[in-house]
Amino acid sequence: MREALVAGLWGLLAGSALLAGAALGTYLTLPRRLIGLVMAFGSGVLIAAVAYELVAEAHDGGGMLAAALGTAVGALLYSAGNAVLARRGARHRKRTGGRQPSETEQPGSGGAIALGSVLDGIPESVVIGASTIGSGSVSAATVGAVFLSNLPEGMASSTGMRDAGRSRRYVFGLWSAIAVLCGVAALVGRALLGGAPPLALALVTAVAAGAILAMIADTMLPEAHEQSHLLTGMATVTGFLTAFALTEA
Repeated sequence: MREALVAGLWGLLAGSALLAGAALGTYLTLPRRLIGLVMAFGSGVLIAAVAYELVAEAHDGGGMLAAALGTAVGALLYSAGNAVLARRGARHRKRTGGRQPSETEQPGSGGAIALGSVLDGIPESVVIGASTIGSGSVSAATVGAVFLSNLPEGMASSTGMRDAGRSRRYVFGLWSAIAVLCGVAALVGRALLGGAPPLALALVTAVAAGAILAMIADTMLPEAHEQSHLLTGMATVTGFLTAFALTEA
């Protein structure tokens, strides 16, 4: 149980970056290009974490078939959930351009945005919990990657919420709840997967990897490119190399 609690605290730490990003996006008027560059950097960080930590571990634990199948299933599940929530008003939850619908324009869109944020954060947190299995210590690269990607996500989303007329109480209440859920997901992931066979652990890791990759492609990189344009590629590669250095440290 101690290991699960420790995993939960690490998940809470990574999730708290959403709250820090929300504070930056709410109280500061940051250039949209800067937010886009930070979003691109966070995308690169997550891509490296998925490649060098998650998919590689899934392959080592379950072989190519388990890694490929799990990744494809994760992407499919995320994309299906994202499509449902997009129709309910959560399509632009990471956008800064003021295109999030208000409750007046689309009733229930606030709840859809909240559920979309949960959909984005839970796979990352489960992976943090699972990373403690075997070695007994959390993967610093995984926690660092999730933290660095959550920061721009909180910045962009809260800016969009502010432009859509949502209150600061809503913004900080949402991200506080999501941060706590991230901690709970990491705790539950560690508790449930602690005694799982290697193949099951590999499949769960691969599913999370696929969901994260789909999330990057569907929500993070479009916002990054729209705001930072031709600088998106360099910022993404910089984030990728930063996470790679963390992985090899």
